[in-house]
Amino acid sequence: MAVTDSFRAFVVHHADGHTTREVRDVRLDDLGAGDVVIRVAWSSVNYKDGLASSANGKVARLDTLIPGIDLAGTVVDPGSSGLDIGTEVIVHGYDLGVAHSGGYSQFARVPSDWVVPLPEDLTARQAMSLGTAGFTAALSVRALEVQGLQPGNGPVLVTGATGGVGSVAVNILAAKGYEVAASTGKEDGAAWLTKLGATEVLTRAETSAVDKPLQRERWAGAIDCVGGNTLAYVLSSLKYDASVAASGNTGGVKLPTTVFPFILRGVSLIGIDSVQCPIGLRRTVWQQLGTDLRPGNLDALGTSEITLNELSGALGNILDGETQGRTLVHLD
Repeated sequence: MAVTDSFRAFVVHHADGHTTREVRDVRLDDLGAGDVVIRVAWSSVNYKDGLASSANGKVARLDTLIPGIDLAGTVVDPGSSGLDIGTEVIVHGYDLGVAHSGGYSQFARVPSDWVVPLPEDLTARQAMSLGTAGFTAALSVRALEVQGLQPGNGPVLVTGATGGVGSVAVNILAAKGYEVAASTGKEDGAAWLTKLGATEVLTRAETSAVDKPLQRERWAGAIDCVGGNTLAYVLSSLKYDASVAASGNTGGVKLPTTVFPFILRGVSLIGIDSVQCPIGLRRTVWQQLGTDLRPGNLDALGTSEITLNELSGALGNILDGETQGRTLVHLD
């Protein structure tokens, strides 16, 4: 389908300390530079999108921006990508939705080296049910397994487990046969996390205690989506030679820990970055999300659907910590 003269998009404008958000008509010339044009079918709501859409988020690098850090859709103009018109694709990370027009638009234009062909084993909707959060979770699980983690080594802790990254990580680990402990600050999240595959649910208070530099050895590995005191607790309670993959900072950017977990237990802290992840690894991990890193039950992730007109409220909810599971934005 050819690009229409105008199409709908969710546009955020930052000026003089104030932010406006509205759905309005835009044209292809209003989008960022790039040679591949995509008709967007699905995007999703992420914490970073909430920051990019808020006055104090300090994420957006354009005064006028179409947010949306991920998208799935169909190629309309392949540019130099070598893809055929009609090919289903995924785009996320890089500058998308922060310094380049993103997924909250019926059409997107991006550089060809940002584009990932949709794996055969996933639909476009399923890809956005995973989205940037699912990709980050898969990178985290992959990193721990590279470090030697295997099912049977002991329980694996996932913090911030009701969030996007955490919930997918719980589902992936359970599907691969791991014993999964999930930590959450939501009192009503236990039943859902158990449905995703968690065998134990812990409170946020229990997994953010930093009263001792070393806790008893408890976790064979961990995926931390929180940072701050929670990451400090995780480091202090990992088993000898275990690792934690860290990708979040909702609990703070400071890390109040000591050198003891590293020099007395040989633990490893692995940073997970999904934004500038090389395109080759990006395509490999997406293929794995359709196969050996696929969550056991995508439907169990609690995916809900909204339209562009409902976006403003959803972005506020995710910043306020009121979101459970994944929220998809339907553009088609």
